[in-house]
Amino acid sequence: MKKYACLFLFLGYGYLMGQSNGGKLPSATPPNVLFITVDDMNGWGLMKHYPLAKTPYLDKLKGQSYNFIQNICASPVCVPSRAAFFSGMYPHRTGAYYNGTNPWQENSVLAKTETMPECFKRNGYETFGRGKIFHADIGKEREEAMFDNRPIYKGGFGPFAEKEDWVGPGNFESVKAWDGPDSDFPDVKNAEATIEFLQKPHDKPFFCYLGYWRPHTPYTAPKRFFDLFNEKDIVPTAGYRAGDLDDVPMQGRELVDSLWRFGGRESLEDAHQVFRRMMHGYLATTAFADWSVGRVIEALDKSDFAKNTILIVASDNGYHMGEKERWQKGTLWQLSAYAPLLIRLPNGQAYECPQTTNLIDLYPTLVELCGLNPPKHALDGKSLTPIFRNPSVKWSPSVMTYGENYSSVTDGRFRYIRYPDSTEELYDHQTDPHEWNNLAAETKTKSVKIRLAKEIPKTWVKSLGGGTEKKAGY
Repeated sequence: MKKYACLFLFLGYGYLMGQSNGGKLPSATPPNVLFITVDDMNGWGLMKHYPLAKTPYLDKLKGQSYNFIQNICASPVCVPSRAAFFSGMYPHRTGAYYNGTNPWQENSVLAKTETMPECFKRNGYETFGRGKIFHADIGKEREEAMFDNRPIYKGGFGPFAEKEDWVGPGNFESVKAWDGPDSDFPDVKNAEATIEFLQKPHDKPFFCYLGYWRPHTPYTAPKRFFDLFNEKDIVPTAGYRAGDLDDVPMQGRELVDSLWRFGGRESLEDAHQVFRRMMHGYLATTAFADWSVGRVIEALDKSDFAKNTILIVASDNGYHMGEKERWQKGTLWQLSAYAPLLIRLPNGQAYECPQTTNLIDLYPTLVELCGLNPPKHALDGKSLTPIFRNPSVKWSPSVMTYGENYSSVTDGRFRYIRYPDSTEELYDHQTDPHEWNNLAAETKTKSVKIRLAKEIPKTWVKSLGGGTEKKAGY
């Protein structure tokens, strides 16, 4: 019990012992929130899924936080994932399934939905935002309703390398150790602005959101992060397997773009040289993102707000590194679904959480932890506070979608996938962590499929537009 003593003191003081107060924290000491996202980060560092990855800052934070090892995103690409966790609504309720469109457009469901920062601001919080937030234009008036800092600097995916450093069809598929100053990267500018915010006095509790662009492509990062790795040491991931799509239904294969498109290579040997270079780039941008996150956490811990701030670090979606013949994200498999999530509570200790949580759970969790008057719309997520009360509490399966009637459900051990034509996949992570063997056709798995299928949405809002990563060419 010593491990949880400090944590239970905080929780008991707030909502566990404050049930007569509606589960709210005492009004005199509402907690601050620092919410940091990285873009396209998989489990290479935090979960040690690739031995060469270096993430010392996240490793340190993991030793202070709840690590949700089975956390997934509501959608496996940027725009709909962010629309979901900022609104607390699943894509099948909003129609925000894909990149390539603006889910906050006029007359959409999300146009009338109170977002997480709007909720904090309505409840008297100072709100601050920088970097990659929605990855969609929400309009000046809406932005002003969310954040107190004006103007909000966002930045972008750059800097991009010249064509000689491209390994694919465009500048997003470039790999380059950057010799210019760190300030060439928007992530550095946004981190410095956030550090400055944390160093200032604040009369009100704050909600601070910082969105990093890395490790998303292009794989450009300061040269020192490339120098951490010897490209000769880089080998394919443990999950890479030739012919891995042989037992995948056609609608699953249609979500995949062949790895051969990178550089137009015609032999496996040439392709592996390209993959090694891309993996080197991803290792470097991951290390860069880790350092960027660490800088801000160090500033928080040196500030006056360290003992009263809830810290969240998450990725918006997962990422393939050649597995299932896929690079990047936008599939229904585990590698696109898993989204790293660390939550550090004031005075909290480390715990590895096996529950199948979802990024969409963050909105109701913060409403409860911060004692906010909730938004008028129903939140689809489930507050994680029962896990803080009892880290071994049982949890229900979680669902991710990617288009109308494309569903992926996990309970931690099994992943069940169903496509619009009713074809299926089922994987047992206990015996098959890389999802190589589709068990959906086996009679003995029928009860598992029936149980997990209960989480699949019954109704689906029509798509707002956009398309899959393969179709859109992202």
